[in-house]
Amino acid sequence: MRPIRAACLGTATALVTLLACLPVAAASATDTDSAHAEGKDKVITLIGRLAEQSRFPVNPGGVPAQGDRTVVRSILFDEAGNEVGETAGTCTTTRVENGGAEVCIVTYTLPGGQLSVQGMVFGHLVPGPPPSFDNGITGGTGKYDRARGSVHADTIAPGTRRFTIDLKH
Repeated sequence: MRPIRAACLGTATALVTLLACLPVAAASATDTDSAHAEGKDKVITLIGRLAEQSRFPVNPGGVPAQGDRTVVRSILFDEAGNEVGETAGTCTTTRVENGGAEVCIVTYTLPGGQLSVQGMVFGHLVPGPPPSFDNGITGGTGKYDRARGSVHADTIAPGTRRFTIDLKH
Protein backbone atom coordinates (compact mmCIF):
# COMPACT_ATOMS: atom_id res chain seq x y z
CA MET A 1 0.00 0.00 0.00
CA ARG A 2 2.93 2.35 0.62
CA PRO A 3 4.01 2.50 -3.07
CA ILE A 4 0.48 3.49 -4.10
CA ARG A 5 0.39 6.14 -1.42
CA ALA A 6 3.76 7.53 -2.48
CA ALA A 7 2.66 7.64 -6.10
CA CYS A 8 -0.57 9.36 -5.15
CA LEU A 9 1.07 11.89 -2.89
CA GLY A 10 3.59 12.59 -5.62
CA THR A 11 0.71 13.14 -7.97
CA ALA A 12 -1.02 15.42 -5.51
CA THR A 13 2.17 17.35 -5.04
CA ALA A 14 2.62 17.74 -8.76
CA LEU A 15 -0.97 18.97 -8.98
CA VAL A 16 -0.46 21.54 -6.30
CA THR A 17 2.71 22.69 -7.90
CA LEU A 18 0.99 23.24 -11.18
CA LEU A 19 -2.08 24.93 -9.80
CA ALA A 20 -0.56 28.29 -10.46
CA CYS A 21 -1.25 28.42 -14.18
CA LEU A 22 -3.56 31.13 -15.42
CA PRO A 23 -5.33 30.62 -18.79
CA VAL A 24 -5.34 33.95 -20.57
CA ALA A 25 -6.81 34.03 -24.03
CA ALA A 26 -4.60 36.71 -25.51
CA ALA A 27 -2.10 37.46 -22.83
CA SER A 28 0.97 35.92 -21.32
CA ALA A 29 2.28 35.74 -17.79
CA THR A 30 4.65 38.61 -18.65
CA ASP A 31 1.81 40.93 -19.68
CA THR A 32 2.47 44.31 -18.01
CA ASP A 33 -1.08 45.68 -18.16
CA SER A 34 -3.17 45.24 -15.06
CA ALA A 35 -6.14 42.97 -15.67
CA HIS A 36 -7.93 44.88 -12.90
CA ALA A 37 -7.28 48.25 -14.54
CA GLU A 38 -8.41 46.96 -17.92
CA GLY A 39 -11.62 45.54 -16.47
CA LYS A 40 -11.19 42.44 -18.64
CA ASP A 41 -11.09 38.73 -18.00
CA LYS A 42 -7.86 36.98 -18.93
CA VAL A 43 -6.75 33.43 -19.52
CA ILE A 44 -3.13 32.47 -18.85
CA THR A 45 -1.68 29.08 -19.74
CA LEU A 46 1.44 27.93 -17.92
CA ILE A 47 3.46 24.76 -17.62
CA GLY A 48 4.59 23.74 -14.14
CA ARG A 49 7.51 21.43 -13.45
CA LEU A 50 7.86 19.91 -10.00
CA ALA A 51 11.01 21.23 -8.27
CA GLU A 52 10.60 20.04 -4.67
CA GLN A 53 8.19 17.83 -2.77
CA SER A 54 8.11 16.67 0.85
CA ARG A 55 5.59 14.34 2.48
CA PHE A 56 4.58 14.32 6.12
CA PRO A 57 2.50 11.18 6.73
CA VAL A 58 0.48 10.62 9.88
CA ASN A 59 1.51 6.94 9.81
CA PRO A 60 5.13 6.88 8.53
CA GLY A 61 5.58 3.69 6.54
CA GLY A 62 1.90 2.86 6.94
CA VAL A 63 -1.33 3.34 5.05
CA PRO A 64 -2.58 6.80 3.96
CA ALA A 65 -4.49 8.63 6.69
CA GLN A 66 -6.54 11.74 7.21
CA GLY A 67 -4.08 14.53 8.03
CA ASP A 68 -1.26 13.38 5.72
CA ARG A 69 0.39 16.51 4.33
CA THR A 70 2.39 17.22 1.19
CA VAL A 71 4.43 20.38 0.58
CA VAL A 72 5.36 21.24 -3.02
CA ARG A 73 7.13 23.82 -5.14
CA SER A 74 7.11 24.01 -8.92
CA ILE A 75 8.74 26.22 -11.51
CA LEU A 76 6.34 27.87 -14.00
CA PHE A 77 7.01 28.39 -17.70
CA ASP A 78 5.05 30.25 -20.37
CA GLU A 79 4.02 28.53 -23.60
CA ALA A 80 7.30 29.62 -25.25
CA GLY A 81 9.29 27.81 -22.55
CA ASN A 82 10.45 30.90 -20.65
CA GLU A 83 10.59 30.66 -16.86
CA VAL A 84 7.99 33.10 -15.47
CA GLY A 85 7.52 32.19 -11.82
CA GLU A 86 6.84 29.47 -9.33
CA THR A 87 4.15 27.88 -7.21
CA ALA A 88 4.36 26.79 -3.60
CA GLY A 89 1.73 25.14 -1.48
CA THR A 90 0.47 22.45 0.83
CA CYS A 91 -2.16 19.73 0.50
CA THR A 92 -3.74 17.93 3.44
CA THR A 93 -5.57 14.62 3.05
CA THR A 94 -9.16 14.93 4.29
CA ARG A 95 -10.51 11.56 3.08
CA VAL A 96 -8.80 8.24 2.32
CA GLU A 97 -11.76 6.18 1.06
CA ASN A 98 -13.11 6.37 -2.51
CA GLY A 99 -9.76 7.40 -4.02
CA GLY A 100 -9.00 10.04 -1.43
CA ALA A 101 -9.50 13.78 -1.23
CA GLU A 102 -7.27 16.58 -0.13
CA VAL A 103 -7.57 20.32 0.38
CA CYS A 104 -4.79 22.41 -1.16
CA ILE A 105 -3.64 25.99 -0.64
CA VAL A 106 -1.18 27.30 -3.24
CA THR A 107 0.47 30.63 -4.07
CA TYR A 108 1.53 31.42 -7.62
CA THR A 109 4.31 33.97 -7.89
CA LEU A 110 4.23 35.59 -11.33
CA PRO A 111 5.63 38.77 -12.90
CA GLY A 112 3.79 41.68 -11.32
CA GLY A 113 2.27 39.89 -8.34
CA GLN A 114 0.96 36.74 -6.73
CA LEU A 115 -2.22 34.67 -6.92
CA SER A 116 -3.73 32.77 -4.01
CA VAL A 117 -5.55 29.55 -4.97
CA GLN A 118 -7.32 26.90 -2.93
CA GLY A 119 -9.66 23.96 -3.32
CA MET A 120 -10.13 20.22 -3.30
CA VAL A 121 -8.32 17.56 -5.31
CA PHE A 122 -10.16 14.24 -5.58
CA GLY A 123 -8.65 10.85 -6.43
CA HIS A 124 -5.07 11.59 -5.36
CA LEU A 125 -4.76 8.08 -3.86
CA VAL A 126 -5.71 6.33 -7.12
CA PRO A 127 -2.68 4.74 -8.84
CA GLY A 128 -1.53 6.41 -12.05
CA PRO A 129 -1.06 9.99 -13.16
CA PRO A 130 -2.38 12.70 -10.86
CA PRO A 131 -6.00 13.61 -11.58
CA SER A 132 -7.07 16.87 -13.19
CA PHE A 133 -8.58 19.42 -10.86
CA ASP A 134 -10.21 22.84 -10.68
CA ASN A 135 -9.50 25.22 -7.80
CA GLY A 136 -10.66 28.75 -7.03
CA ILE A 137 -8.61 31.93 -7.08
CA THR A 138 -9.21 33.60 -3.72
CA GLY A 139 -7.18 36.79 -4.23
CA GLY A 140 -3.88 38.25 -5.27
CA THR A 141 -1.35 41.04 -5.01
CA GLY A 142 0.08 43.60 -7.44
CA LYS A 143 -1.47 43.33 -10.89
CA TYR A 144 -3.61 40.46 -9.55
CA ASP A 145 -5.09 42.56 -6.72
CA ARG A 146 -8.71 41.48 -6.05
CA ALA A 147 -8.37 38.62 -8.56
CA ARG A 148 -11.06 35.97 -8.77
CA GLY A 149 -11.58 33.05 -11.10
CA SER A 150 -10.32 29.50 -11.32
CA VAL A 151 -7.32 27.35 -12.16
CA HIS A 152 -7.68 24.11 -14.13
CA ALA A 153 -4.73 21.69 -13.98
CA ASP A 154 -3.97 18.69 -16.19
CA THR A 155 -1.03 16.29 -15.88
CA ILE A 156 0.79 16.26 -19.23
CA ALA A 157 3.90 14.25 -18.24
CA PRO A 158 5.46 12.89 -15.03
CA GLY A 159 6.06 15.87 -12.73
CA THR A 160 4.62 18.26 -15.32
CA ARG A 161 1.22 19.97 -15.40
CA ARG A 162 -0.52 22.46 -17.63
CA PHE A 163 -2.35 25.20 -15.71
CA THR A 164 -5.06 27.22 -17.29
CA ILE A 165 -5.91 30.26 -15.22
CA ASP A 166 -9.23 31.91 -15.88
CA LEU A 167 -8.68 35.30 -14.27
CA LYS A 168 -11.69 37.52 -13.52
CA HIS A 169 -11.54 41.15 -12.45
